[in-house]
Amino acid sequence: MSTSAVTIRPVETKRDRKAFVDFAWAVYADDPHWVPPLKDEVYGLIAPARNPWFEHARAQLWLAERGGRPVGRISAQVDDLVQQHMGAGTGQWGMFEALDGEGAAALIAAAEDWLRAQGMTRALGPISLSIWDEPGLEIEGFEEDPTAMMGHHRPEYRAWIEAAGYAKAKDLLTYEVDIAHWNDPKIDRLIAAGDRNPHIRIRTVDKSRFDEEARIILNLLNDAWSDNWGYVPLTEAEIAYAGKKLKPIIYEELVRIAELDGEPVAFMITIPDINELIKDLDGRLFPFGFVKLLWRLRKPRVKRARVPLMGVAKKLHHTRMASMLAFMLIEYTRRDCVGKFGIGTGEFGWILEDNKGMLSIAELPGARVNHRYRIYERELRRA
Repeated sequence: MSTSAVTIRPVETKRDRKAFVDFAWAVYADDPHWVPPLKDEVYGLIAPARNPWFEHARAQLWLAERGGRPVGRISAQVDDLVQQHMGAGTGQWGMFEALDGEGAAALIAAAEDWLRAQGMTRALGPISLSIWDEPGLEIEGFEEDPTAMMGHHRPEYRAWIEAAGYAKAKDLLTYEVDIAHWNDPKIDRLIAAGDRNPHIRIRTVDKSRFDEEARIILNLLNDAWSDNWGYVPLTEAEIAYAGKKLKPIIYEELVRIAELDGEPVAFMITIPDINELIKDLDGRLFPFGFVKLLWRLRKPRVKRARVPLMGVAKKLHHTRMASMLAFMLIEYTRRDCVGKFGIGTGEFGWILEDNKGMLSIAELPGARVNHRYRIYERELRRA
């Protein structure tokens, strides 16, 4: 490693943004389990003109360099909605990547200085850029590819972050289960009771009414998750933006809404593991990646599916009905995953480590924790 000093500079130009995005390719060049993100998605995430998150938040990006070459990157962000829901003075940092501990320390210090200047007294990280994007640092599960919309990190990052004075705030878990070969008599009886209940209807979404369906689901999400640690509500603009991004990977058989006497009260979104379809594109949609991806999305043949979002209306929490609806959603979707898409493995998550209700659902027969992500925190004392 070079002994020249690390310098930190803000990302200001188009060239800087390119270096910021491209840096991940240098970090994971030799990592067989890293899935290159689509670069256009990353540019969209950090662009105020494209991402409606910036309507209630602000962020600063930095590059770390040694001898003029990038050795790290980081973001720091202040979200007005985080201030309302997680406490005034709560700032965040994320999009963290580094090649060595010296660069990591300098980047975290720069992010903290900026947060202090914004009046923040507490830092949470890594969160990139919001809890709805890629929260947490992977600390278990490095030996397999992450599923769609989940992060993958270098094992060294944990020690570097903890060396900067950070302690665990919360762990986020994902569970893997063999969906082609599982059954549980107790769960089967619960589902059968739901099947006989005339007040319950489990339906697939109608993509011809996608905007309306997306609004139903995401409004249910805001209600169902509102008491969770880290919860920040999605705005109307973000709901529309999320719906637009999700639409290409939504398949009617894999997204279901549960109705009770005609009222939507629960939902589950399942997506094929798109990472399996994009890994060989190296982040590039043009000139040929876009055509390849469109062709693959027509009838995706993947090994895994992921349930990124699931929720039951808050008024039903801690009731037998909530469990019944959840397992009915899981079973109906499982049948189509296996029968129509040939998918044999499912992943649930992320799930907060202390969300007992969701953990009781995710811990299906044969399920195991396959990834653990950690969000760290630190009090920001005045320098």
